[in-house]
Parts: sequence; structure tokens; C-alpha cells
Amino acid sequence: MKKITIALVCMIMAVGTAMAQPEKAFTFGPKIGVDYTHFWGKNVQHGGQINYQGGLFFEYVVADHFAIAPEVVFAAQGGKFNIEMFGNKHDYTYHTNYINVPVMFKYYVTPSLSIDLGPQVGFNIYSKYTDELDDGVHQTKTVTDHKNATKTVDVGVGLGLTYNIAKDVFVQGRYTMGMTKAFKVDEEKNGNAQIAIGYRF
Repeated sequence: MKKITIALVCMIMAVGTAMAQPEKAFTFGPKIGVDYTHFWGKNVQHGGQINYQGGLFFEYVVADHFAIAPEVVFAAQGGKFNIEMFGNKHDYTYHTNYINVPVMFKYYVTPSLSIDLGPQVGFNIYSKYTDELDDGVHQTKTVTDHKNATKTVDVGVGLGLTYNIAKDVFVQGRYTMGMTKAFKVDEEKNGNAQIAIGYRF
């Protein structure tokens, strides 16, 4: 009986110690943020637009100071540009939505601050553009489906910082540069500067 009592006490102490650990090996949760998206590339001079993102992250601590953090995020992306043809002004705005799957490798400089770097694969689920035409007399606006001219898969690289502002809350800044063309014909590549906030479970 004495041995059983000692074993139970040891088990309770071990469980209590594990539960008291401040660092979790595995965490997950939601994140949501605001993006500034644009296109970039050779001879591409496009403007950007404010968009949004939201999804889930997962983080696993693999060693001291190091963690891996895959995400699944819906991101509204795109960009805009202006051209003039035959005296008519065209304002083009592209809306290209993606399901992005970044896999970030995190180095914790301090327990609260990490440098994040990793690849991202995006899957296009929506692509349209709006053409606002001003011929000096009339103004018209047309929306055109651009799905068939948009590449299904987009590959990029992200670099950023994550700062834990509380035990379970963090803020995140990241820039993701597309490495492949967003469209089948044109040279545009995606660019996405983002600020997000997340909650850890």
C-alpha cells in the first residue's frame, strides 16, 4: 500500500510539473490580418491595394530556439494599374484570391520574438479584374472573369517577425514575394505585405 501511495504521489507531481511548464511544444490557433498586395516583375509598375487574410496556424518546437509553423490561410490578393490607350484612361483592378499554405521556419531570438522564413504555395480560387474606362465623356465599369488566364499554383518565399505580446497572443509582420508568374501570359508576380494577430491554444 505504501508503494502504491508513493507511486500515486509521484505521478501527481509529474503531471503537475508538466502542466506548469510555460512553454508548449505544440500550439495552434486562428490568425487574421490586413494585407497590402501588389504585383511585381520586369517592367511591371503596378499599384497596390489593401486586402485581408484569415486562417489557422500550427507551431511545433523542434529544438531550443527553433520551431516549424505551417499555416492554412485564405488571402484576398491582387493589385491595380492605370494605362492610357487612344486617349482613353483605363483603371484596372485585379482580385485574385488564394488558399495559401506557408511553412515558416522560426528562430526565437528571445522567448517572445522570432525571425520567420519559409516557402509558400498558394492555390488560386478566384480571379477577376475590373476595368474602369474614362473616355472623357463617359465612364464605364466592366468586370471580367480572369480565371482561365490565372495560374492555379503560386509559389513564393516569406520573411517576417513574430512577437508574443502576451502568453497566448502574438502579432506578426511578414512580406511574401511570389517567385512564379501569377498569370499565364503576363509577367506579373504576387507581392504581399501583411500584419496579423493570432491566438495560441
